[in-house]
Amino acid sequence: MTTQQLYEQIQQKKSFLSVGLDVDLTKIPQHLLATEDPIFEFNKAIIDATHDLCVAYKPNTAFFEAYGLKGWHSLEKTIQYLNQKHPEQFTIADAKRGDIGNTSAMYAKAFLQDMDFDSITVAPYMGKDSVEPFLAVKDKFTILLALTSNEGAFDFQTKKVDSVELYKTVLETSKTWKNSENLMYVVGATKAEYFTEIRKIIPDSFILVPGVGAQGGSLREVCKYGMNDKVGLLVNSSRAIIYASSGEDFAEKAREEALKVQKEMEEILNK
Repeated sequence: MTTQQLYEQIQQKKSFLSVGLDVDLTKIPQHLLATEDPIFEFNKAIIDATHDLCVAYKPNTAFFEAYGLKGWHSLEKTIQYLNQKHPEQFTIADAKRGDIGNTSAMYAKAFLQDMDFDSITVAPYMGKDSVEPFLAVKDKFTILLALTSNEGAFDFQTKKVDSVELYKTVLETSKTWKNSENLMYVVGATKAEYFTEIRKIIPDSFILVPGVGAQGGSLREVCKYGMNDKVGLLVNSSRAIIYASSGEDFAEKAREEALKVQKEMEEILNK
C-alpha cells in the first residue's frame, strides 16, 4: 500500500483509526477458550465487526509471542486473514525491533516479506545501520519510535543534547537515511503539545499515534497540532475497543466503540 492509497482509504471511510490487536487470553470472552485457536477467533471477530470503520490494524507481536508457537501461528493466521479478506487495510507489525544490520535484515524478512505486513515499528537507538535494512524492503514502511506515550519517555527522549531534545535529533537524522521516504513515526497521543514542533521537522510523514482511549490521550488535541493537508495521522486504539465487553457480545460492543471514534474523526475531517 502506498501513502496515497492510505489517504484514499481515509477519505473513503472518513476515518484514520487503527485498531490494536493486543490479545490477552485472560481478558477475552471465556467462551472463546473452548475453540481451537482462541486468539485468532477473537481477532477475526473484531476485524469482521470493525473493518469498515478503520483503515489499519496493529497486532502487538508480544501478545502473540507470549504464547509460543501457538501464538505465532495465530499471528500468521491473523495477517493472512487481513491480507486475503481485507487487503484495503494498512497492517502494522508492532514489533519494535532494531538491531545490528544483519539481524535487522532477518526481522525485515520475517515481518515485511514472509508475513507480508505493510509496516513494522522499529526502535532507532542503534542508529541507521539498524534501521536501513527495514527501509530497503520495497513498498513497505518503517515506523520509527520518535516520542512515545509512556511515562519513561522522559528518561531519554526529551533530554537535550547540545541544546536539542533527543527526539528531534532522531527525527532530523532519520531523514538522511537511505530510503527515508519509507519512514513513518510513532508519537504518543499524551504528547499532543509536541506535535507542532514535530511537524516542523516531518511535515509530510504519516504519524502513528498510540495513547488515545485507555491511556487518556485527546483525539482533538492530536488533530489540532498533528494533522497535515493529507491527514497524516493513524490514531490507534486498542483496549478501549477490543475489550469493550467480555461477554458474547464483545464484537458488537467493539464495533460500537470503534463507531464512536470514527464519528468523531468524521466530524474533525469535515471541518
